Amino acid sequence: MCHVIVTCRSMLWTLLSIVVAFAELIAFMSADWLIGKAKPSSPEEVDNRTGGSQEPYRPTLGIYGRCTRISHMQFSRRDTLCGPYAENFSEIASGFWQATAIFLAMGIMILCTVAFVSVFTMCVQSIMKKSIFNVCGLLQGIAGLFLILGLILYPAGWGCQKAISYCGPYASAYKLGDCSLGWAFYTAIGGTVLTFICAVFSAQAEIATSSDKVQEEIEEGKNLICLL
Repeated sequence: MCHVIVTCRSMLWTLLSIVVAFAELIAFMSADWLIGKAKPSSPEEVDNRTGGSQEPYRPTLGIYGRCTRISHMQFSRRDTLCGPYAENFSEIASGFWQATAIFLAMGIMILCTVAFVSVFTMCVQSIMKKSIFNVCGLLQGIAGLFLILGLILYPAGWGCQKAISYCGPYASAYKLGDCSLGWAFYTAIGGTVLTFICAVFSAQAEIATSSDKVQEEIEEGKNLICLL
């Protein structure tokens, strides 16, 4: 018989697991990893309403995508084009970024799998006599290691020609040049930290769902068990 067990700790772990997976996925797909050096407005780029020059534009560059201004749309609201600069994996600008993409993709796949499984932990608490929380926590720890490897390798690719075109000639491995880090990089770091927090917190979720209070509720014949 399926017993639906919901506790504060197990629900918090489930929600955090889902948030972490989505955060890492969104960061990976974003082009806002590097914010390029400001490009001054040309003499032709004059705001028709004020008569002054538009603010300098800062293009952005991601692991496999980029956002840049389109000259013939410079006066419209949609004046930028975002999309992948690499049509296939081999066209990613740096070998280090290719490795970053592999490690991040592996970590995100594991996190998305755990996030999907975590939804069913209310009904299923064990697999082959092993706690599903402990298994998921182990997988989250492994995913965190993949994410760390990817984030460590990413700055090593700042010396590639693509990054130099955005960040200036002084850009090199682990040196940003005229670029700055975008929100996607910080989101990936924050998600990695939360991944390890989830891995540790999974043990608390397991303890909460196997506590004496839960066992007492089961012995009383209750199928829906909600505990603080």
